[in-house]
Amino acid sequence: MSNKKIVKASPPDDQGASIVSRRGFLKFAGASSLATAAGTLASAARAANGNPPDGTPEQVHLTWGNDPTSEVTVSWASLAPAVNPQVRFSGADSKRHTVHAVQSTYTDGINGEVVFAYHARLRDLKADTNYQYEVTAENDGNAAQPFSASFRTAPRGRAPFRWTSYGDLATPNTGWVLSSPQSRFAVQAVERFQPLFHLLNGDLCYANLNPLQQPAVWRDFGNNAQTSASNRPWMPCPGNHELEFNNGEQGLASYLARYTLPDNHSRFQGRWYSFRVSSVLFISLDADDVVYQDAAAFVAGPAPLVPVASTGNPPIQPGTSLYVRGYSNGEQTRWLEKVLHHAAQDDEVDWIIVQMHQDALSSSQTGNGSDKGIREAWLPLFDRYGVDLVLCGHDHDYERSYPVRGCNHHKGTDIATGRPVDTLQPKPVMSAVSSGASTFDTSHGTIHLILGGGGTSAPLDVYGVDIGTGLPQARIFTRPNRPVAGTTAGTFARASADAVEDAIWSAQRDTGTGYGIAVFDHDPGHRGGETTITMNYYHAPGADQTPTPNYELFETIELKKKRRG
Repeated sequence: MSNKKIVKASPPDDQGASIVSRRGFLKFAGASSLATAAGTLASAARAANGNPPDGTPEQVHLTWGNDPTSEVTVSWASLAPAVNPQVRFSGADSKRHTVHAVQSTYTDGINGEVVFAYHARLRDLKADTNYQYEVTAENDGNAAQPFSASFRTAPRGRAPFRWTSYGDLATPNTGWVLSSPQSRFAVQAVERFQPLFHLLNGDLCYANLNPLQQPAVWRDFGNNAQTSASNRPWMPCPGNHELEFNNGEQGLASYLARYTLPDNHSRFQGRWYSFRVSSVLFISLDADDVVYQDAAAFVAGPAPLVPVASTGNPPIQPGTSLYVRGYSNGEQTRWLEKVLHHAAQDDEVDWIIVQMHQDALSSSQTGNGSDKGIREAWLPLFDRYGVDLVLCGHDHDYERSYPVRGCNHHKGTDIATGRPVDTLQPKPVMSAVSSGASTFDTSHGTIHLILGGGGTSAPLDVYGVDIGTGLPQARIFTRPNRPVAGTTAGTFARASADAVEDAIWSAQRDTGTGYGIAVFDHDPGHRGGETTITMNYYHAPGADQTPTPNYELFETIELKKKRRG
């Protein structure tokens, strides 16, 4: 490509000190800060001397509260119960405040390990303000020099800001399934772009693919992500690999213990939520609730998965999977419509951005593809209320759709029988298709982005093209794909998608690498004029073969629309 722009995912220079404390820069030396590393070594020494590990904070990360202008939650974990866990913080006035954390625990349902997590809600903060903070406890092995970092609250009212996004991060530890050293560079890339916050689009660490080591995988993930997530909120959504056997409702106990997220005022707290920054409403959904594909924890056989005896849980037999479609009985969809309806009446909301893990529009042939369940449940709502952008992961690649609105019926083909099938083929806005432009008015249709290139070790997804028409092809799940008997006695497998359609909605695909990061810059514009969001997608050529810190500009698009207020 001409005019290549290369960004090296390395620590920002001293010019970034207003956002990240200088001690925070040290965290790029490894998967965790030097303070946390010292505390971990202290814990190991105590254990070697026959003493229990201490309450040294690690896996530190931030999330927004209900109002990002005034609320931030600091969360972390420790290897043993922390005594008087707390956060000490100060802003521009240098006045120090202390917030005591709430402990949340769960016992892993497979290996029996007890996990200790902590959450300190910082409230009544000033908008658009830098804050420094320290995380510690009375039994912090590094209490003399506790973990410290800084963050910035969101601006109040219409203001420019930046956010970044990708999904499918995994961990740098190559001993785990789907992990890759690239995940370390992916985390550092977020810091390089210095966003206000980051959207992590599901499949955080793939712990359920390593069932006997689930807490250890989460720990690797948390200490790697900490190099960015301790400096700015990382806002996640559940993916299929957050669902774990014997770990609470929908298998989400581990995920829910680690994250405190904005309230959704339902009994399903933490599964879905929304927040607003400037005039942009962000909605995070759990697509596990509506998708047809069965892609969570799964025992392929021929041997059962046997939890350790201390859990009291029986062996999990081959062919067993965690299939949670419909778990909210429609409550999530009703909540979504209520939030969208309210946004449509609010002149302070110009943009609606949806985050979820699985895809409604993906033409990957070797990944998962598209899911009719999302098309049935949520795309009509996106059309009705004018959702501008949908950010997903799941397939480990980058793909961008044209703006789409409505659907064509009976345009798909059943792969097994060749018969026509209604895949609810999304209909692209033809003016966008014919113009070949890179600027789009999203008041006419919703753009879908696949951003599944965080840091997994999965091979680059392959795309299909119909030889006769030259159109890209997409595979679609139109019905449940529960485990079926495999080719070897006592084993089970999952069928892939059952239908195919012409992906007339697909506008751009990265066939060179699966790794990348999307960087979004919001300009609120002026009263009576237009507001814009510019998206720059950076990919990491060669990372599929050799991990690299170099991210190169792949494409730029601009979204625009008339400002409402």
